[in-house]
Amino acid sequence: MAEELKKTPLYETHVKYGGRIIDFSGWALPVQFSSIKEEHHACRNAAALWDVSDMGELLVEGPGALDLLQFLLVNDIAKGYPGRVIYSPMCYPNGGVVDDMMVVCLKDGKYLLVINAGNIDKDYEWVSVAARYFQGVTVKNLSKDVAEVALQGPNSERILQRTAKYPLNEIKYYHGAENVDVGGIDTLITRTGYTGEDGFEIYCKASEGPALFDIIMEADDGDGLVPAGLGCRDTLRFEASMPLYGQELDQNHGPLEAGLGRFVAFQKGTYFAGSKALMGQREKGLPAKLVGLDMIEKGVPRMGYKVFDEAGTKELGYVTTGSYAPTLDKFLAMAFVPVDQSPIGTKARIEIRGKKHLAEVVKMPFYKREGKKK
Repeated sequence: MAEELKKTPLYETHVKYGGRIIDFSGWALPVQFSSIKEEHHACRNAAALWDVSDMGELLVEGPGALDLLQFLLVNDIAKGYPGRVIYSPMCYPNGGVVDDMMVVCLKDGKYLLVINAGNIDKDYEWVSVAARYFQGVTVKNLSKDVAEVALQGPNSERILQRTAKYPLNEIKYYHGAENVDVGGIDTLITRTGYTGEDGFEIYCKASEGPALFDIIMEADDGDGLVPAGLGCRDTLRFEASMPLYGQELDQNHGPLEAGLGRFVAFQKGTYFAGSKALMGQREKGLPAKLVGLDMIEKGVPRMGYKVFDEAGTKELGYVTTGSYAPTLDKFLAMAFVPVDQSPIGTKARIEIRGKKHLAEVVKMPFYKREGKKK
């Protein structure tokens, strides 16, 4: 008998708004409401709202909380302060990635780790076991108690401000605010964005998630807000060249290979999990490098497809993500290849249904919004 799919607190909301529900890694989630392309363009040009309550949340607190995170995460969490949000991978000793996450620095020395849905149990165990070696640290898995929605797009601030009792223009990029009243609901708001657009992530009690979604949808006043599903979330993050755990990051591919070296704080002065292996990669050279590929010959590249040299005789690597990019009207891919095959302009071939299609290495991100906040 098939295992029943997990549902977020907003499952009935998905149904109410006409979402087409699919099995997404064991979760019943909407892939789309209208169409992937329409929702994609709505986010780029207006605003879109997602339920992302399948994401996990771990609360880390206690006297040794910062020391724990400095050991577990490759970024420098000591540069955080209440209201700061820091992105960081978390690595194995071999330099591969356990998960990547947002660390929301809260008041009173607390930290909220926002982690990937498929890694909740693994991450909780990983962090909890390490916490035993740090004084007075507690790790709480809040995932089932928290609902999260993501409002993204150029009109998102104007829409949310109609119902949020907080000056949202004061929340800078990769920052947040606690205890913000949104339509009478107590929320935590951050401003990061996985779509390449400006936007907010709004957290509340799980029981209040459906009401929060409705409140934000009803705050739209001609600004083009639409409910959105998993399909366009992936095409949007792909255009912005954002990594996805299990594709661009995994236990065999670390942050340096994925082009995330700016998030590895070798200078923080403390040993951290994976630091020896990552330092070795930096000094001796990377085993592979993530590149962007633009299809010269027509074809749809997909995850796992093989990548060959220009002659089509030598296998180089594989596609991590491939798709049609609606904003750019192109077929693009991200792929791991040897470093000597990674310079911009290098030609390669992607095997699609038995035929090797010509592609060219191009700069990432594929898409970057104008006037992006620093």
